Amino acid sequence: MDHNFKDQVKLIKRTNADKMSETKKLLFFLIAILISVATFSQDTTDKTVGMADEMRSNGRIYVVVAVMLTILAGLIFYVARLDRKISKLEKKS
Repeated sequence: MDHNFKDQVKLIKRTNADKMSETKKLLFFLIAILISVATFSQDTTDKTVGMADEMRSNGRIYVVVAVMLTILAGLIFYVARLDRKISKLEKKS
């Protein structure tokens, strides 16, 4: 990094722009992966998944979905909290 850079504001703007481009690349990559997974997962043959049918008939599929949603909500909460903490530290410095 440029330690002898005279205008620190431009340095901060440049690093934020770099982070945004990295974030956009990561987001595009994740969307591309999700689209490709969705297209490969659609199978036209008549295959039945015994485990899913059994879990659906017993009502356990709702437990699986609830656990997955709880984990996802926890991750989102953690990332939002971490973002707030980082923003506070950036404002202090």
